[in-house]
Amino acid sequence: MRKAHEEFIDGYEGKLPLKMINEVKANIPDDITKETLEKIMEQIVSRYNESKVHAGEAIGIITSQSIGEPGTQMTLDTFHFAGVSEMNVTVGLPRIIEIFDARKTISTPLMEVFLKPQYNKPEAVKKVALHLKETKIEETVAEIAINILDQTLTIQLKKNILEGLEMKPSDVSALIKAKVKKLNVKTEGDTIIVTYEGKPEEVKEIYLIKEKIKNIRLRGVKGIRQVLPVKRGEEYVILTAGTNLKDVLEQEEVDAKRTTTNDIYEIREVLGIEAARQAVLNEVDKVIEAQGLNINVRHIMLVADMMCGNGEVKGITRYGVIGEKASVLARASFETPIKHIIDASLIGERDELNSVIENVLINQTVPLGTGLPGLVVKVKGEAKDGKE
Repeated sequence: MRKAHEEFIDGYEGKLPLKMINEVKANIPDDITKETLEKIMEQIVSRYNESKVHAGEAIGIITSQSIGEPGTQMTLDTFHFAGVSEMNVTVGLPRIIEIFDARKTISTPLMEVFLKPQYNKPEAVKKVALHLKETKIEETVAEIAINILDQTLTIQLKKNILEGLEMKPSDVSALIKAKVKKLNVKTEGDTIIVTYEGKPEEVKEIYLIKEKIKNIRLRGVKGIRQVLPVKRGEEYVILTAGTNLKDVLEQEEVDAKRTTTNDIYEIREVLGIEAARQAVLNEVDKVIEAQGLNINVRHIMLVADMMCGNGEVKGITRYGVIGEKASVLARASFETPIKHIIDASLIGERDELNSVIENVLINQTVPLGTGLPGLVVKVKGEAKDGKE
């Protein structure tokens, strides 16, 4: 019976998108009658046709208004996680601007790291969080003393922090030796003595070596500056300050299907352009929801499609989407008009006047709504006596 229903639904291919057909198949009950199913399908087709945009609708202008007007009501906030340094989240209008400008360096990069079910326990979550956090040698140092005459650095380590990282002073000294050249490294208990083997007059070099040693990464994922495990419902999620999607997804404990970052370029690089497009939708939706505003998802989808349509993430800026417009006048209407007009004149560029802004600029009917169709009129010729 179900097979017959599915064959009947398949008959609507061409009238409905494949995704909708598959959704109907997945949700119809087994005991539904053919008459009821037919009524449901006709209703779906009717609703689908009603939801379509009419030919000649100025969807770009409507989208601009629909996002721009609520955008004026957004606040200029930065959300801070209490008690945790560096854990800030840019929200509101600044975050929307970051997304639509497709900025490569965002102000507060962060990740939401989900774990596999077997690691979803308080102790396991703490351990994973500790292993994800980038820990540098400076965080394990109690004191560094410089002896210029002997050209030595005496590094006193914090024993309790090393134990928490499951490391020994000898592991730290081995890392120093591997990362910095011209050094003689010796371990005495919780103290590491580093001797510089260069020329005695290179005093400045000792200070540079000190800074190099402090910045050596002991453990964790590069770029993950801070971690915060939080409970959401029945599971734990690790929030991070800093992002490194590629390396985090390679961790055995991490659920790669749900873990994400707010850096759209990183998503494009690791997961591809379709994932980046979805990330634009998700990130904008988060901001809108947090602000208590309501913008139809279709408007955001249109912007996301424009940004990701050519396979790369492009911002709504003069160097991004606007700079790629085929029309000279459309580019000139956004910013730096003289530059665009002169450049086009030099190479003899032609503007076909196919869009709205070009026709507005030269005072012509725009190709939208009633201005979209062209009228063809057949005029009868005049008779020889002057009458038709």
